[in-house]
Amino acid sequence: SSSSSSLFTKRFNLHSDNMMKMMTAQAADYASLSDLDRTFNNQNWFQLRQDYVKQHRYKNMDEAQASIEAMIKTLGDPYTRYLNPSKYQSIVNAATGTLAGIGVELSFAAKDNTNANVVASNVQPNSPAKEAGIQAQDVIVQIDGTRFDDGKATPDDVAAKLRGPEGSKVAVLLDRKGEKLDLILTRKPIKIVSVSNYMSNSGGGKVGVIRIKNFSGTTAETVSNMIQELRKKGAESLVLDLRGNPGGLLPGGVDTASLFLQSKKPVVFVVDKKGIVDAQETLADGLASDIPVLLYVDRQTASAAEVMTAALQENQRAIVVGDQTFGKGIVQSLRPLSDGENGGVAVTIARYETPQHHDINKQGIAVDVSIPGTCEKDDVVACIPTEAFQKEKALLVSSSSSS
Repeated sequence: SSSSSSLFTKRFNLHSDNMMKMMTAQAADYASLSDLDRTFNNQNWFQLRQDYVKQHRYKNMDEAQASIEAMIKTLGDPYTRYLNPSKYQSIVNAATGTLAGIGVELSFAAKDNTNANVVASNVQPNSPAKEAGIQAQDVIVQIDGTRFDDGKATPDDVAAKLRGPEGSKVAVLLDRKGEKLDLILTRKPIKIVSVSNYMSNSGGGKVGVIRIKNFSGTTAETVSNMIQELRKKGAESLVLDLRGNPGGLLPGGVDTASLFLQSKKPVVFVVDKKGIVDAQETLADGLASDIPVLLYVDRQTASAAEVMTAALQENQRAIVVGDQTFGKGIVQSLRPLSDGENGGVAVTIARYETPQHHDINKQGIAVDVSIPGTCEKDDVVACIPTEAFQKEKALLVSSSSSS
């Protein structure tokens, strides 16, 4: 029986190794789509693929995932990368806007993200977390017996552990300024709140503020409803807060930008690896094409958020304030490995140009009015200089007279 057991183990290991090699090959094939100029960073990509697939023996999934990560890094594209299962699922959830969990947003406690614990950065209203009394800045110590206070865990790792089937229980141990809180929560469907709004109490005029944390397939519809709501409350101008917005779905950024533009205005030009240009422009006057708009951005505003920023700035539709944006001018596709069970690969498939054909990749977008430092105030309007609002109103008058 020992020999049959040994034979079973060998067969199992061979089967597992073959599966991991297939996954590595799949990742290599996806990654090859990302090379826009087909030079593969001046290396023989197909030989490299063969080396990783044929010559490596993988003892476990961690080894296979590490090989995929190393292989893809040789392309030299920081955005084409392997995503571990928790990171992959986090991106999918953000794009679709729904999941089952407890309703907390997570971030690192320290700003430099080094050896930092993961904390609850925000707690959604009417969520299991809110009902249990979880507060912002509570440190996540342990979830269902797995510790996360070693300084190595990421917000995505914690989020993956908090998610689960609707109605299932999850045990969470928190640290609140030295006090330990042991909670049992029941997971519920959570709609990811990436857009919020309020009427500002700062400044002279009636200003509506819309905060967009990232773009999904529902962002434009949500923003449209909020514009109508703010106008009913008397908003005479709008501030769109895109600080810290890493992008999300490109169509979400394009559709949201279109709400503020008149008909037949260029929004973005998408250029694929064959040089084919997809020119995207507005089809009709946007819902808010007649109200003064100001965009507040920072160095973390990227990708689809930069598409929107450039579309409004270069069509003379908005004044941009804050700090120079990140500079991510590429379009990506998310490809799952083993249906997402083993993570996925984020693949660069195209680049984009602004309405005036600028390539902002690694450059970013310059602001019209600089706001030094970080705005720590609850109402962002209090951080925006009067000069910016004056330019905003003058811009709308100018564009209206010329159209």
